[in-house]
Amino acid sequence: MAVKVSVVVGNPKPQSRTLKVATTLVEHLLEPGSYDLTVIDLAEYESDILVWPSDRMAALNSDVAASELVIFASPTYKATYTGLLKAFLDRYPSNGLAGVIAIPVLTGGDQSHSMGPTYNLAPLLVELGAVVPGRGFYFIASQMDRVDELVADAAAEYRANLGRLASLAVHTSQQQLRSSTADRV
Repeated sequence: MAVKVSVVVGNPKPQSRTLKVATTLVEHLLEPGSYDLTVIDLAEYESDILVWPSDRMAALNSDVAASELVIFASPTYKATYTGLLKAFLDRYPSNGLAGVIAIPVLTGGDQSHSMGPTYNLAPLLVELGAVVPGRGFYFIASQMDRVDELVADAAAEYRANLGRLASLAVHTSQQQLRSSTADRV
């Protein structure tokens, strides 16, 4: 069965470099053919993003919450992620992303905001119930000629972190099963 993956891009510019970085991360992180990818380029939803209620936005939020892996990507605006991405994430209730593995990605002009995905975006994703498997990924936009190399390095780090979590999960699940069985006896 294929892994359900979403990429949510909060760049006001459609088909941006930020979108390219996020989709390239998915390509390097997961085996070809092992996932179904949905790309949500929020620039295409600017007229709906601040409308409450919105069936169109509710459907997008529901689709993302049903994903196993989501890449949340934004260019760096005023030292953090865009209002466009924030408005999308504000539609979730507390724990609205429970069960989702989320990777925060920011792009920027230089290293000065490189901790932004870890210190600004990751805490919001965790507050919404997502699991963030390591520090956020920051990509300097002037390095697009090296996108595959730099993203491959980040993907390797995420793969290692996810592998550690998976090996630990096997042990915690067995302990939970033993506890549940003992409680019934």
